[in-house]
Amino acid sequence: MQLIQNQRGLSLLGFIMILVLVLFFTYIGIKLVPVYLNHFSVMSEVKAVASEPGSANKPPNTIRRELIRRLNVSYVEHVEPQHIAIERGDEIRLVVKYDVEQHLIGNIDAIIRFNSAEALRN
Repeated sequence: MQLIQNQRGLSLLGFIMILVLVLFFTYIGIKLVPVYLNHFSVMSEVKAVASEPGSANKPPNTIRRELIRRLNVSYVEHVEPQHIAIERGDEIRLVVKYDVEQHLIGNIDAIIRFNSAEALRN
């Protein structure tokens, strides 16, 4: 009978540890991907409102109302009127800053901060 000098392969414990890690990151992905997809919709609507001809000449409340209307049509969550600002500097910019608190496991939450800005068109 010969003894096996080098064993190859994955032990049951190693397999379980890898499986737990894969499941953990899959769970985190399932929780966070919708938040980021929501943010991509926000970015798209900010670009659409900012690229409208003459948007730099519109009053801030009109721009804010237009963006909120578009976000409601797109079923975007987490963005309120107080998160929308018009910044004036070298150029006039439409800025949307908001935070999303996503529950993960037990008493662990993830806070994701988003900041989208786009220059308004003359």
